Amino acid sequence: MELSLSEIIVLAIVQGVTEFLPVSSSGHLVIVAALMADGDVEKLDVGDVNICLHGGTLLSIVVFYWHRIWKLLSTDRALIAPLGIATVPAVVIGLSIKLSGADAMLSSPLLAGCLLPVTGLILLWASRNANGKDECGNLSYKHAALIGASQALAILPGLSRSGTTISTGLRLGLAPTSAATFSFLMAIPVIGGACLLEMVKLSRDVSLTPALGETSRLVNLGIGAAVSYTVGLASLWLLVKWLERGRFQYFAAWCIPVGIGVIIWQLAT
Repeated sequence: MELSLSEIIVLAIVQGVTEFLPVSSSGHLVIVAALMADGDVEKLDVGDVNICLHGGTLLSIVVFYWHRIWKLLSTDRALIAPLGIATVPAVVIGLSIKLSGADAMLSSPLLAGCLLPVTGLILLWASRNANGKDECGNLSYKHAALIGASQALAILPGLSRSGTTISTGLRLGLAPTSAATFSFLMAIPVIGGACLLEMVKLSRDVSLTPALGETSRLVNLGIGAAVSYTVGLASLWLLVKWLERGRFQYFAAWCIPVGIGVIIWQLAT
């Protein structure tokens, strides 16, 4: 079932808000898609939509951190190695899931519901040690690997990528803004790689070619990408402000009850 423009916009808003706020974008997209499809996510044609929405939020990271990215490529290259090390676990696990065909479990609303409370508990755990002063430029390879491992676990729907990586960074002594900076810089190759894989997958699916060639479809996808970019940029700014004010753990008040509600809904149906 092809998504309408209004449905794409709804998913774009959800993606833009939840990609950066520590509440799990994958979990919320799975849940919202299940609601749209009356519980059957497989009925929705979301492959190319996901590419565009993730592309929009990827662009918002690049725009928000463009000063740091420029420094990274020119004068501050010491951070490149830790970022590379932190990226490896997610790449290995992500590719393994894709190649094994086990990615079907990533569209389970019940799994997302079960893991959302876990994200909430992780945020509460991180709040117990959110007074670190270290800069991400001083991050050791060991600590980079630990943050990377937390990112790899967040491939599962309901486990927030930003929540787990920033929480791990905070517990390792990073300052809140430094933890966020490292988290989102390491997201660039992961999100970019995931988008590339989806594009390759869709390009091999001949049945999708006519849909992708329709002008109206492309316009809708472009609107979705623009919405996810705009909302994502605002969410990223909001998250950094909340981190600076020590309110990171407040998002647990959303994750835990929503997760419990989704579990009840799934078990009841």
